[in-house]
Amino acid sequence: RAEYTKTIAHKGFHTMTARTTKTSSEEPPAKRAKSSAGHADRKGVVVLDYGSQYTQLITRRIRELSIYCVLVPGDVKKESIVELAPAAIILSGGPNSVHVEGAPKVFDGFWDYVKQNSIPVLGICYGMQLIVHQWGGQVEPADKREYGRMPIKTVSGSKLYGDNFVGFDTEHVWMSHGDEAKVLPKGFTCVAKSEEGAIVAIENPTENVYGLQYHPEVTHTENGTATLKRFLYDICNLSGNWSMEDVLKEQLEKIEAQVGPNGHAICALSGGVDSAVAATLVNKVMGGRLHCCFVDNGLLRYKEGERVMRMFSESLHLPVTMVDASERTLGKLKGITDPERKRKIIGAEFIQVFQEFADSVEKKVGAKPAFLVQGTLYPDVIESCPPPGKGQKHSHTIKSHHNVGGLPEDLKFQLIEPLRELFKDEVRKLGAIMDVPERFLKRHPFPGPGLAVRCLGDVCQEGALDTLRLVDEIFINSIREAELYDEIWQAFAVFLNARSVGVQGDCRTHSFVVALRAITSADGMTADWYPFEASFLAKVSNKICNEVKGVNRVVYDISSKPPATVEWE
Repeated sequence: RAEYTKTIAHKGFHTMTARTTKTSSEEPPAKRAKSSAGHADRKGVVVLDYGSQYTQLITRRIRELSIYCVLVPGDVKKESIVELAPAAIILSGGPNSVHVEGAPKVFDGFWDYVKQNSIPVLGICYGMQLIVHQWGGQVEPADKREYGRMPIKTVSGSKLYGDNFVGFDTEHVWMSHGDEAKVLPKGFTCVAKSEEGAIVAIENPTENVYGLQYHPEVTHTENGTATLKRFLYDICNLSGNWSMEDVLKEQLEKIEAQVGPNGHAICALSGGVDSAVAATLVNKVMGGRLHCCFVDNGLLRYKEGERVMRMFSESLHLPVTMVDASERTLGKLKGITDPERKRKIIGAEFIQVFQEFADSVEKKVGAKPAFLVQGTLYPDVIESCPPPGKGQKHSHTIKSHHNVGGLPEDLKFQLIEPLRELFKDEVRKLGAIMDVPERFLKRHPFPGPGLAVRCLGDVCQEGALDTLRLVDEIFINSIREAELYDEIWQAFAVFLNARSVGVQGDCRTHSFVVALRAITSADGMTADWYPFEASFLAKVSNKICNEVKGVNRVVYDISSKPPATVEWE
C-alpha cells in the first residue's frame, strides 16, 4: 500500500512514477510537484476504495470527463492524501456495513481536513452510508433490499442535480445495498428517493458533502455520468483539461530526466499493445540507447514469433533482437501443474533472459543497461492492492500474475513504467497519438505467461501446446473472417487437459476437450462473454474437430468477470 500511494502522489496528478527496486535518487514527490510549473494546484480527484466491484468504473468515468483521477485504498493515511492535494474526494461503495466492527472508515481528522481545504466530498453507496454514520445520522438494515435497476425521483432545487432531472419518475439507477440511511444528520437534506421511499441522494452544500446510495458510474444508471459531471464541473469547479497529450509530454520529460543523456535501457516486447506503446514512447527519448528483445519461451501462439518480428520491423520500425528461450523454459515447466508455480518459473526465466541480453548489450555498446522498460497498466496496480475490509494484505510489489510472472526483489534494473496509471483503452489512445499503426493497436491482449495460462496442467504433456495453437488459430481466423475481431476485446482457446468420449469416422474416440473464450470489455477490469450466433459456434466447432487431431469436443465459456477471470489460470 505504501508503494501504491507513493507512486500516485506526483505533479498535481499528472506525472506517472516509474517503480524501482532500489532507493531512487529523484526528489520526493511533493518537492517535484512544487517544481513543476502549472501543476502544483489541485486538479485531480481521489477515489477512496472500500471494495465495491464498480470502484474502478468511478475512476474510468471521471477520466472520460477529461479529469485526472486516481484510486487509493480506503484506509490510506492522511499524509498520502495531503501529498496528493486533491480537488475532490469520492468515497466508493463496498460490501461492508458501517455497524460491523472493523468496518472501513476514513482516517481520523478527515472531515476537518476537507473542510479546512474546501474539498468537496461525494459518497457512493457504502460511501454515503459512511457519511451519514460519521456525521451523526442513522444507518440501518433496509426494510426491503434494493438490487438492480430501480426508479428514483429527485427533489427540485438541489445543488447535486440542479434542474436536469427533476421530477422524472422513470429515472432509473443501479442499486446494490442492504443497509440504508433512516435518519439524516443535521444539515443534510434528502434530494432523491427510491420507489420504495428509501433515501438515495443527500447533500449538505454548506459543508460541501454529498451522497448517492446508487451507482452513477455504471452504464445501467441513466444520467449517471451527467450527475458525476455536475458534481465535478459545477460543484468542484474542475475544468476537464486532462488529456493523453499531457500524458505523452510529461512522460517524455520524466523519462529524459530519469535516464539522463547516457543511460541505456532494455525492453522486452511481447507482441502486445502495452509493451509496444511503452517501447515507442521510450524510444522517442532514448533512440539507439533503447535495446529491445522479443523472447520466444515456447509458449507463443501459432507462428507468433515470425509474425511479431515482421510487425516490429514493418509497422513500428523498432530494432528488435529475438531470443530463443523455448527449450530452457519448457524444460523447467515439465511436470509442473500448479498455476502459480508455472507463472513464477516463467517470470524467473524471463528475468534471466533479460539479464543475459543486457550483458550482451554491454559487450556490444560498452555501456551496461541500467533500466528495464515495462508495459505495466493501471489495472495491474489496482489489483495488486486489495481494498480494506476484505481480509487481504496490500501488496508492496507486483503480484506474480502481473508482468510476465513476477519480478524478484533483487532486480538489478530500475523500472521505467510509463503506462503505469493508464487503462488499456487509454494506452491505445496514447499509441494513436504517437502514430502506432491502428491494426497493431487493435490487437487482442495476450498474457505475459503466454499459452501456459491457457493450457491447464502440465504444458509439456504430449501434444498439448501444438493442439492449443491449432485450435486457437482456427478460432481467431474464423472471427476475422466473420468480421467480428474488432467487436471483441479478447478471444482465445483453452486446452482443458480433459478427455471425453466421442464418435469420429464410425469409431469410438476418447479425445481432448477444448474451450473457446471471447469477451467484451472496456479495460479488462470487468468483462462479459461475447454472444456469438449459434451458427458461428457450430461452424467453428466442426472445423476444429475435423482439422485438429485429438480433439472431439468444443465448449464455449459463458462466464463474465466477475465472478470468473479473463484467463483460466
